[in-house]
Parts: sequence; structure tokens; C-alpha cells
Amino acid sequence: QVQLVESGGGLVQAGGSLRLSCAASGRTFSLYAMGWFRQAPGKEREFVANINWSDGNTYYRNSVKGRFTISRDNAKNMVYLQMNSLKPEDTARYYCAADPSRQRLWPYWGQGTQVTVSS
Repeated sequence: QVQLVESGGGLVQAGGSLRLSCAASGRTFSLYAMGWFRQAPGKEREFVANINWSDGNTYYRNSVKGRFTISRDNAKNMVYLQMNSLKPEDTARYYCAADPSRQRLWPYWGQGTQVTVSS
């Protein structure tokens, strides 16, 4: 099992920045990838970004490319999401997820942290 705890959400004005953190514990040695997802009220959860635990390759949804950066600290079992140039449409609850395989099934999830961007 893997446990994930997010932090760093909050209220920010449009154009501002936030940095989300995700602390992983448990069987972290088994992980292949970690990612960030988000869900806005009345909408489905959507992929934001992910990073491969071993080689550091990253992937982003188009709408956040150039504004968001995902990174990891393997020694601390941490994953981060630096969010710059935030827009009101980025408002959502952000979830950290982990996957021990290449299949992107994402069996492990945190409780989420709220990000609200005011216009």
C-alpha cells in the first residue's frame, strides 16, 4: 500500500502562483509514476501532469503546459506541482496519485487540496 498526503493549496489571484506538495509513504519503492489530477465542481476528474519515478520523464495536459511544472524528490518521497500564471479555470480540488505500473491505472490517491483562483 501507498499513502499520499497533499498540501499547499489555497486562494490566489489570477496570475499568481502556488506550489503543491505530495508526500508518499509505504511501499514507495514499488512506484512507477506519480501524478496530479484535478476536479472542479460539476466536472469529471482530469489529468494534469505526471512524472516517472525513475527517469523523471514528465507529461502535461495541454492547458497547463508552460505554466505548471511537476518535479520529484526521490530521497524524500515527495512530488511537487509548481503552478504559475494561474487562471480562474484552474480552480479545482487537486489530487496526488501514484501508480506502480506503466498502465496508468492510478490505484493510489490522496485526499486532495483545494486551489481557488480569483479573477
